[in-house]
Amino acid sequence: MVLKLYGFPKAGHTITPAVTLLEKKIPFEMVTIDVPNGQHKSAEYLAIQPLGLVPCIDDDGFILYESRAISRYLADKYAPQGTALLPAADDFNAKALFEQAASVEVTAFQQHAHTIYVEAIEKPNQGFPKDQAVWEQGVAQLSATLDVYETTLGKQKFIAGDAFSLVDLFHIAFGRMLAASGCDLLTTKGPNVARWWKDIMSRPSLNNLQLGDEVVSTLVY
Repeated sequence: MVLKLYGFPKAGHTITPAVTLLEKKIPFEMVTIDVPNGQHKSAEYLAIQPLGLVPCIDDDGFILYESRAISRYLADKYAPQGTALLPAADDFNAKALFEQAASVEVTAFQQHAHTIYVEAIEKPNQGFPKDQAVWEQGVAQLSATLDVYETTLGKQKFIAGDAFSLVDLFHIAFGRMLAASGCDLLTTKGPNVARWWKDIMSRPSLNNLQLGDEVVSTLVY
């Protein structure tokens, strides 16, 4: 049975497991969930994802949701093939640094990038005014995080070490929408961050990914 990825092409978190699948060279079927028309809240979909969110996978009957959990599962189960997206199981230092970087991505990158996105794109799209003060605070907080990244990336190629990993991949969902939100920090913060972001956005798995009829490079969360 081919693994099924349930998601919505315009949802950034669908991109996370999709890129993981391509990096790991895992065949999969994309099952588009029509979020704008409420399919994610249908009884049929809630039976496999009780929170009514995307994405979700069905791996030969094993159901799993939450984009980071899915990606970790795929990287673990299919470790021998494709790109090694997790540290070796017996490299405790590398594993600890990976988990440290993964925590920072959630609490100090995505959190602030999400604030920027909501104020610049989501609220106006829903007919609400952008709160400039909240947007500016989000930019300032993200800038502080990227100051740390700039130093870190001056010592190593990627966020968790010298090898591309899930931590770098996790940044794609919200990192890609920052420019559209009026925040160009990923390209202007410093040469190390700009180089790192260019490396991520140049991954063949990202640039060749197609979800339904749309190419990922044209999508925002």
